[in-house]
Amino acid sequence: MIITVLSVNAQPPKVPANSGATFGLKTTADNAITVEQLADNLKGKKGPVSVKLKGKVTEVCKMMGCWIKVQSANGDMTVKMEDEKFLVPLALNGKSVVIDGMAEQKVTTVEELRHIAEDAGKSKAEIAKITEPKKEISIQAKGILVL
Repeated sequence: MIITVLSVNAQPPKVPANSGATFGLKTTADNAITVEQLADNLKGKKGPVSVKLKGKVTEVCKMMGCWIKVQSANGDMTVKMEDEKFLVPLALNGKSVVIDGMAEQKVTTVEELRHIAEDAGKSKAEIAKITEPKKEISIQAKGILVL
């Protein structure tokens, strides 16, 4: 029974992602910046910076809904749900959202990149091709609003 409960809880929620829906902490679109503005805002900053970011979701973690990817000119950015306190539905894919959270420049390890690829359902061959860490913007979301 415990295994059944854990496996049911380790799946993306099966709820719609309609305009106005929120996941995690409630937030608004007020003062949200674009992905391009975020890169400029992080230049020269050390450590995490509070941010409200507007972007388009290009992928959702198929295993749990514990991360999303957001469209960026430099490749999709990974947004993780803060401490996995909340999960998002697969229906969020393709939606415009506002992400309220903390952002920083960091290096994502090969292990983390492979884990994300595995959660995305990539093949073993695709995962094996990940051999170098990646410098990128990392975002820990506290709340997400569907636009």
